[in-house]
Amino acid sequence: MAEITQRDGTWHFDGETIRIVPGHDKGVGPFRRALGELAVPLRAVAGISHEPGRRGGRLRLRLRHGADPVLQITGGKLRGPDDPYQLAVAAERADLADYCVDEVRNALLLDQVEPGPVDRYLLPGPSVPVTAGAGDGTVHFDGERILLEWNWKTEESKKSGGPRVLALREVESVEWSPSAGLENGYLRFVPRGAASGARVPAKYDPFAVDLYGFRKDPLMALVAAAVAARLPHPAAPRRGPGHDGPDHDGPASPGTTLTPETGRDTPRLPDAGAPPAAPAPGPGGDDHDVLLRRLRELGELHRAGVLTDEEFTAAKQAILSRF
Repeated sequence: MAEITQRDGTWHFDGETIRIVPGHDKGVGPFRRALGELAVPLRAVAGISHEPGRRGGRLRLRLRHGADPVLQITGGKLRGPDDPYQLAVAAERADLADYCVDEVRNALLLDQVEPGPVDRYLLPGPSVPVTAGAGDGTVHFDGERILLEWNWKTEESKKSGGPRVLALREVESVEWSPSAGLENGYLRFVPRGAASGARVPAKYDPFAVDLYGFRKDPLMALVAAAVAARLPHPAAPRRGPGHDGPDHDGPASPGTTLTPETGRDTPRLPDAGAPPAAPAPGPGGDDHDVLLRRLRELGELHRAGVLTDEEFTAAKQAILSRF
């Protein structure tokens, strides 16, 4: 177990889940505050790092591509104060940050978590109902319907059509982009059947909010992520026309291969023999690096099919008991 608490928030790892709680410091952005606590399952993690500096460092958590609807929508475009997967670390807590990194990395190794992309969300996304107001409008989403309302800054031709309502089933996709330079940002809902090609600028689009680059703009990404989490995953296989959901019950567990005949994990190779014995303690006790190396060897044997799940689990537990 590892935990680090800083002004920007707290990261707690219990071996299976990384809980990220935002801090109350004024430097924490509005998006991060509104998003609230996150519970990131280990299987969603691609990596973790600590980037030390003279005045302090930064913890960074990398998730597998497609695992989180927030990252799917924001695409790494959130500013540091709004990014939930960064934590500023004081210089005097660098050792603790390194310890957290080691604990997560060891767990990823032991559980054989693959860092590659996934075809379903492993995090639930922002809770609903959710409301955000920025730019030329306010958006409400209750899990089934999206309501867009306009304000005094809305272009008249768009405002004259009145509030817009979209049922979730009528939405093909959702897009969010922050302002950049002289270009405004936007939150856009793309209705099913909308013509492809050049899009109407958000200023005139009745299903888009025009964003001007103010501090609350990222809150629109919160609504976008909540909607995206309830739409079919972009990488999910499709069964065919008229089917919106994924073509399976979820990806196979990391490191396993399914056989078409039985749908069960590939059996171990014949005459594999008994599982390797647990390492015997050396004269000075077990060496941490040696144990990690043996864990890697066990993982390779398991992936090759030499060890069954039961044999691998028993051998792994024997090694873990010596840490």
